[in-house]
Amino acid sequence: MKRRNTGHYITVSTVGERVRAFVPAPLPPEPGPELTPGLLQRYTEAMQTLSALETMGNRVEDVAPFMYICVRREAVLSSRIEGTQSSLNDLLQYEQGTLFPVAEEDVSSVSHYVSAAQLGMERMAEGYPISLRLVRELHAELLRRGRGASKQPGEFRQSQNWIGGTRPGNAVYVPPPPQELMRCLGDLELFINTEDEIPPLIKAALVHVQFESIHPFLDGNGRVGRLLIQMMLCRSGLLSKPLLYLSLFFKQHRQEYYRLLGSIREDGDWEAWLAYFFEAVVTSAREAADLLSSLCAAAERDRTLVEAQGRSRRNMLRVLDMIRHHVIVRPLQVASELSLSPATAYSALDKLADLGVITLRSQGERNRIFAYTPYLRFLDE
Repeated sequence: MKRRNTGHYITVSTVGERVRAFVPAPLPPEPGPELTPGLLQRYTEAMQTLSALETMGNRVEDVAPFMYICVRREAVLSSRIEGTQSSLNDLLQYEQGTLFPVAEEDVSSVSHYVSAAQLGMERMAEGYPISLRLVRELHAELLRRGRGASKQPGEFRQSQNWIGGTRPGNAVYVPPPPQELMRCLGDLELFINTEDEIPPLIKAALVHVQFESIHPFLDGNGRVGRLLIQMMLCRSGLLSKPLLYLSLFFKQHRQEYYRLLGSIREDGDWEAWLAYFFEAVVTSAREAADLLSSLCAAAERDRTLVEAQGRSRRNMLRVLDMIRHHVIVRPLQVASELSLSPATAYSALDKLADLGVITLRSQGERNRIFAYTPYLRFLDE
């Protein structure tokens, strides 16, 4: 269906060229997306898988280790879409202070994505609205160090940007010019916080596209746009914990993602985007539920194994619980956090390694690193 108010183009002069910049129309689209029987079926399936993931997350006694590893995987994948090369293992070692500085710029960027994601969820828990002020706060944290630190962290752009190509004249997409930016962002903020009859999942999908079309920052727009999805799902009550991450799906289907964004701007084809978005939710929610189930089963199996170890099991269980929450640890870190002697910490770690519960990642008495084996397998995948 052709949308007559998808947006309009403005001819602007930038970097010595005259180009057409797109100014998106305010949300919601008029007329609204047509929920055909096929699209409605996809929407229903997405809602069901979200509900199943929410139920599973609430049943798990300690979901914190799962959230710890998944938010870091999301940080790695979301940042890789933007060009960083850091791995999840790099990030975990960086957080433990054991990564060589050769990869520091990339891994620092990923680390700040984790901080921004955590900040967003803290603000949601505190009752903050999803406002332009909060978006700028997230962006400031995201670009505090590493890649993009020189691109005005926390500030909306005051110059023209473009996506793809080496210059505006051969760009794939030119977002709104600076003089249109605050009007577009103000309309988006109003739409996000207006009570209406649009289902929250559909609203999150619409907001993500609009944010990417506005592209309000000089860098980091994609990462902030993906954070907005998570925050909107949690604020609406569809999820009580940040358990759903879509970056892997977006990365695996990257060309289709960009094609659909362009199709919305040119043809107003919101229906195709919603079908893609619902598929992303279904696939990602099922993967998250499967992973949560398998990691919980592994944790229960490992705990049962350790409880059979006689007198030494008390310290081993404490160390096991700690490493499940940190994934990668060093012996002296274990000793300090659990108030154990270094000898006791080393002994517990070695016994856990002998059982195959944890894995020694690096040799040397001063630089030994242990990792929780089930999460290690997940990292290697």
